[in-house]
Formats: sequence, C-alpha cells, structure tokens
Amino acid sequence: MGTSKNNKSKKQQADENTIPENLLTPVEPTLVANMERVVELATTSHLSDVFNSAAQPYMNYIAERMSLTEKQALLLSLFLEKSNDPRIMISDFAHMIDCRTIRIISLMSEVDALVARGFVRRRKGADGSLSYRMPMDVVMAFKDNKVYTPDPTKCLSTEKFFDTMARIFEDYESGDNITRKLDLLVGENLHLEFCKTATTIFSLDDDDERLLFYVFCNRFVNEDDDMIGEHDWEDYYESKSTLRILRGELKRQDSTLQRKGIIENRNSDGMVDSYYFKLTDKAKETLFKELDIGQQQTKNQKELLKYTSLAEKRLFYNSCERGQIEQLSELLMPEKFATVQQRLEENGMRKGFACLFYGSPGTGKTETVYQLARRTQRDLMVIDVSQIKSCWVGESEKNIKAAFDRYRNYIKLCERAPILLFNEADAVLGIRQEGAQGAVDKMENSIQNIILQEMEQLDGIMIATTNLMQNLDKAFERRFLYKIEFSRPSIEVKRSIWQSIIPTLAEPIAEELAAEYDLSGGQIENIARKRTVELILNGEEPSFEQLHSMCRTEQLAGNGGTRRRIGY
Repeated sequence: MGTSKNNKSKKQQADENTIPENLLTPVEPTLVANMERVVELATTSHLSDVFNSAAQPYMNYIAERMSLTEKQALLLSLFLEKSNDPRIMISDFAHMIDCRTIRIISLMSEVDALVARGFVRRRKGADGSLSYRMPMDVVMAFKDNKVYTPDPTKCLSTEKFFDTMARIFEDYESGDNITRKLDLLVGENLHLEFCKTATTIFSLDDDDERLLFYVFCNRFVNEDDDMIGEHDWEDYYESKSTLRILRGELKRQDSTLQRKGIIENRNSDGMVDSYYFKLTDKAKETLFKELDIGQQQTKNQKELLKYTSLAEKRLFYNSCERGQIEQLSELLMPEKFATVQQRLEENGMRKGFACLFYGSPGTGKTETVYQLARRTQRDLMVIDVSQIKSCWVGESEKNIKAAFDRYRNYIKLCERAPILLFNEADAVLGIRQEGAQGAVDKMENSIQNIILQEMEQLDGIMIATTNLMQNLDKAFERRFLYKIEFSRPSIEVKRSIWQSIIPTLAEPIAEELAAEYDLSGGQIENIARKRTVELILNGEEPSFEQLHSMCRTEQLAGNGGTRRRIGY
C-alpha cells in the first residue's frame, strides 16, 4: 500500500516535470505570442519550478518589453487570456493554474502594480468583492505588438486636460479612488488657470466635496450640462452615509461649495429648484478664463445642419405667402440682418426674430425653412420635440433649456447666426393647462414657460412650424413677430408644381390634374415619386389613367387630416 502511494507520487512528479514537445518550440518575437506561451505553460502547472524554468524566457521577453517584473509579466498574460471577461476574479487564475487561491493572493501587490500602470482596471462590488477587467485599448496595443502606454497626464493643454478628466469619469469603476486620480491630474497641470484656481481660490479640504466639485466641472465643460442633480453624482460615492451628509448640507445651504460661491440651486420659472444645482457665474468666470466655453461645449456640432448640404429646390407659393417669405428672406440676408438688429437694440427693443409657419401638412413649411437657410447661408439647428420630452421628472425641462443654451453658443461661434427650427411644434406650443395637477400637464406647462422666457431673450432666429394653429397658446402668438400661413395651393400654383416636378408633363394634363385634385405640394411630390418607381419597374411612362389613379389614392390618404407630411 505504501509502495503504491509512493509510486503514484513519483508518477505525478514525473508528469509535472514533463513539458509537452509543442511548448518547447520557439515563438514569434511578439508580445501576444510570448503571452500565449506563458499561459499555455501556466495552465494546470501549479506554478511549479518546472514551469518557472520553462516560462522564464517568455516572461523575461514580456518583462523587458513592458518594464515589468517577471511575476507581473505572468499576471498580465493571465489577464490577457481572460480579457473577454468584464469581471475577472483572482480565483479564476487559481482554477486555471490549478493552485490554491492563497498562492495568487500572495501576488496581489503585483496586481496592484498592473492597476497603477493602467493595464487592468479594478472594480469593487457591492458585497466588497474585487474584480478586474482589461481595457480594450490595452488589448489592441498588445495585438499590434505595441507597448501600451497611457496617454500623458502632465503639462496638458486646456482641451486635453478636460478630455482626460472626462475619460477618468467614463472609466470609473466601483472601488476606484477617483478623487485621487483627479487630484493627481490637477496637481500635474498647475500651469493651467483652472488647476491653479481649483487649488487656491476654490480649494476644498474635504475629499467628498472636492469630488463633487470635479463632477460639476466635468459635466459643465464636457457634457454641456448646467442642471445637475443627485443622480448625476451618486454613483461615484460608495457610502450611502456620505451621500446623506452631502444631501443634507446642500439642502441647508451649508456645503463649502455653496459658501465659497462655487455652486447654487437652479432657478426654475422664478422659483428655487432644491433638486438641481449649477456652477455659479462667478465660478465659471474664475475657473474657465482660458477656456472658450462655447467652443468646448459645441466642438461636436453634429446637430447643426450645414446650409451647404441643402439641395436647391424651387418652391411655389400663393401670392400672399410669397410676398411675406420674400420679405423674410431679405431680412435674413447677413448684411441686412445685422443692421436691423443694431437699430432694434439702439431703440431698446428685442433683437431676436421668432417666426411661425402654420398651415396644412405638405404645403412647404419645412422646406421653406431649408431654402431660407440655404439662400441666407445660415446653418440649421433642428429641435426634435420627441427627443426633448422625457419620462423622467425634470429631464424634459433640462433638455429644452440645454437646447437653447447650445443655440446661444452656436450664435457666438458661427459667422452668421444659425436658424433654430422647431419642426412640428404643436406638442410644445399648445394651450397651457390652468391649475395643472398631473405630472404630464405640469411638465408641458414648465416646458412652455421655458420656451416663452427664451423667446423673450432670443438674440438669433427661431422658426416654428405647426399644422394646428388653433391649438396655439396666446402667449406664444404675440411673441412671434412673423406669422405666415401656408394655404393649400391655388390651381395655378398646383399646375406649376406639377410641371416643375414632372417636366415631361404636357401643360393641358398638368392643368387638368391641378383643377381636379386638391393636392398639396407634398402630395404631388409623392405621386411624382410613384411615377418614377413605375417607370423604373416597367420601363415605360405611367399612362394618363394611372396618374389619375395615383391622385385619387393620394387624395384619399390625405382626407381626414390624420397623416402629417413635412414640407415638399
């Protein structure tokens, strides 16, 4: 019995001392190839002396390339093997290597060194457990046989500094000492006015309040957010008691941030909003002297529709609206617009222009805005009302306010003031609810109050389009300087539209179609598109009868006013 056990022990020992032939062949001189060989040798090796001897050349290659210890090279290889797992546990390595977890725990100081170098990220779970993940940019660097080096954090430009701050917040994992990271970033860039001010005039001794300060600065600069609530910072605090203390201090106006004039409550419709806060104007002016806030906030101008991207389109109007649109077009020409604004300002009048285009669907309201923008060389900022409204309390108001804030920045940045377009604005310009009790009605009223206030302060050009003029609140009606009704086109106009959209159409046929069918410009364009499809599919022009059939179908579709079309 004793001999059998002894023999078995010897066999196990022999197996452990044997390296498979395929693991003795040379590997490519790349980081990934050497890491793969380390993992292959480490698997079920118990980290024995045989493993250390066989893996030493590969770990040494990694260590020298990456300026690591051999133990760190081993651990980095194991992390790369598990890089597809967003929650790597230390016990995973013990299972892979077939050793006790305590053996891996003895290497935790080496893991900490990898975390400090940015090769892996550590996360602390709600139960106190630690897990890790390898960022994709680290994986991609190894794939390309490059030594991963984090972006420098010293002597940064202002823009790069705030980009780095944003990345620290984006990469935050529970368990990270995010305040320490941000403190280091600030300390390494004291040549910047922001960092000097943050560490002198606005210095904060308390770590929790200093983190809150960083949150406010990051959201204002990088996210164009000047309406910040508890939900914007609570994830960065792991202690619920810390959050309770902060919440109580802010409610009592007793926070150092408030006493030093760094933040204040938002003001909503003349009332103090106790749930949302913002950086004070004093703080913005002091902290961001060297930063063009407008430039920073609007560096990504994807929401601006460039006038150069708008295709020229010939439009046809009834005589009444044609005269008004020509007058408006002349006013919006750059040289004329600047003169008019100056004169209005000299006379103590509002210098912004708010216009309302109203009328039946498909009569060219939206397309007119596009053509005005193109002709006057003004970009468009189009507000999607559906995107503005949110199911979260306070978010809709925040969204509409932020939209106007961005528009003001665009006015400063652009050579010519862009046009702010509220398309299909029925949902936000409707009659306000008196004595509103429901959350939805209150939200609607609050949005409308914000828009009314912004229209009073407007410096640029706002155009709203609506199909439902009868629902317009009287308060909005008086704030629109130009109100242009887009009527159903006359027979003469319809004939011109037919011939413009289908140039091959004989004048008598165009005249007949215009007289027989009460179609809008948008509906006539639909028919022209159907005709083109028929031509492509069948290789011949649709017959006169087919055109009539298309008209009847389109007319039926438009009856009842249930379908909306935007422009034509």
